[in-house]
Amino acid sequence: MTQTARVKLTSTSLPKLDIVCNEIMGIKKTGVRVKGPTPLPVKRLHVATRKSPCGNGTETYEKWEMRMHRRIININADDKAIKQLMRLKIPDDVYIELSLTS
Repeated sequence: MTQTARVKLTSTSLPKLDIVCNEIMGIKKTGVRVKGPTPLPVKRLHVATRKSPCGNGTETYEKWEMRMHRRIININADDKAIKQLMRLKIPDDVYIELSLTS
């Protein structure tokens, strides 16, 4: 039975995200159809903090930014390919969400 698996990948590290995407694209060797990786817009978290801990002095701020890179990969796969997908080594800072539909 063929199922459609949608893999959503999220990470703050773009090189590690690309490595995981390339490993998932290796499933093509088994003969399944793979669409992607489709890049989604980058989410940016901005945080501005005041440099002076006591509140006195000039108003100077430090600005911090964290970027969340996201990719989607659609796979039309059988059970064998999905089991192979579950065996992949994924770094700790790459979050993966897998949803299956018939």
